[in-house]
Amino acid sequence: MALLITDECINCDVCEPECPNEAITQGDSIYVIDPNKCTECVGHYDTPQCVEVCPVDCIPHDPDHVESKDQLQVKYERLIAAKG
Repeated sequence: MALLITDECINCDVCEPECPNEAITQGDSIYVIDPNKCTECVGHYDTPQCVEVCPVDCIPHDPDHVESKDQLQVKYERLIAAKG
């Protein structure tokens, strides 16, 4: 399941550099997560790094992008292959 950033985001800038897949970017008013790039850090870390550093707890799972750990692993492998 990809993550999303809610409108409770305070634009503190700590999540974007933590994302190993570069899935987080500055949107019009708050940061946004590209669900096509978000693997919840599967393949990189044990826990989503953006969630770990977020001071306001505004990064829940995205109910519109439900994925299993296996699906997230496949997405991670596809993203890594595309970089190489």
